[in-house]
Amino acid sequence: MAKVFIDGEAGTTGLQIRDRLAARSDLEVVSIAHEKRKDLEERRRLLNEADIAILCLPDDAARESVSLIENERTRVIDASTAFRTADGWTYGFAEMAAGQDRAIADAKRVSNPGCWPQGVIATVRPLIEAGLLPKTYPVTVNGISGYSGGGRTMIEDYEARADAAPRFMPYGLGFNHKHLPELKRYAGLAGDPLFAPAVGAFAQGMLVCVPLQLGQLESVPSAGQLHEAIVDYYAAINAGFVSVAPYEAIEKSADLDPQKLNGTNEMRLYVFGNDSRAQALLVAVYDNLGKGASGAAVQNLNLMLGVDPATSLAA
Repeated sequence: MAKVFIDGEAGTTGLQIRDRLAARSDLEVVSIAHEKRKDLEERRRLLNEADIAILCLPDDAARESVSLIENERTRVIDASTAFRTADGWTYGFAEMAAGQDRAIADAKRVSNPGCWPQGVIATVRPLIEAGLLPKTYPVTVNGISGYSGGGRTMIEDYEARADAAPRFMPYGLGFNHKHLPELKRYAGLAGDPLFAPAVGAFAQGMLVCVPLQLGQLESVPSAGQLHEAIVDYYAAINAGFVSVAPYEAIEKSADLDPQKLNGTNEMRLYVFGNDSRAQALLVAVYDNLGKGASGAAVQNLNLMLGVDPATSLAA
C-alpha cells in the first residue's frame, strides 16, 4: 500500500485532494498533527517516510519541503509554481502531448500545472505543432476564474463581502503573471503572450479564451482547419480528460459557462470562427479546482502509482 503525505493539506487544493482520496483502499494518506504543521523535523520525517509527497504550499515552502527529502525513494508532486519550468521536473499536464502520461508515470518529480496555462496549452500547442500558427504568433489570453483560484485570502474576502464582492475583477494588470513562464514554454511560444485574467463572483470553475487575428499570417487557416487540427491532436492521446466540442457556426452557447464542468476533471475545448474576417476564438472550459488543480494532482498520482488515471475522479 502506497503511503501518501499531503504537505499543506489544510489549504484549498490540499483539502480537495484529501477528499478525493478519502475512499481509496490502495493507499494510505498520512497527515501531520495540527500543532506540528510548522515543525520542520516532523515534516522531514513524514516527507521521508512517504512513497509520494504532494506539496500544496507557497513556492518557498515547497522548495523547503523538497530540500527536506533525504532519500532516493520519495517521489513528489508539487502544486506550486516553484518547479514548473525547472530542470529535472516533469510537467504534470498528462494530455499536453502524446506520451506525457508515460513521462509522468515514470517521473520522480512532477510539477502540477497552473490552472490558467492549461487552457492555453491545450488549444494553442496543437495548432503550433500542426504548423497552422507560428511560434512567433502574438498570443492574447483572457478569461475568468472562480475566486477560489486566489487561495485562502481571496476566498475569505469574497465570502465575507458576499453581494458586495466584485462581480468581475480583472487582475494581473502589470502583465507579469506568475504563470507566464510555463504558459509560454509548454504552449510552444517564442514570445510572451499578453495575458489578461479576471476573477468572478463564483467559487470555482473557469473559462479561458484565446482570440486569433489570422489575417496577418502568410497562409490563413480556416476555423474548420483549426478545429480539425485540435481534434486530430487529442485523438492521438489515449485515456485523457480533454475533449473537443463539434465545430458549429453559432452566435452563443450555454455550454460556455465557467461553472459547467465543476466537480469533474474534464476539460472541454471549443473553436469558433468567421472565415470572411479571418478571425477565430479558442475556448477551454474546466474546473480551476479540478483539472486546474486537485483533479490534475490526483490524475498524476494515479499515473505514478500505475492505476487507472480516472480513479477517484469524476469525468
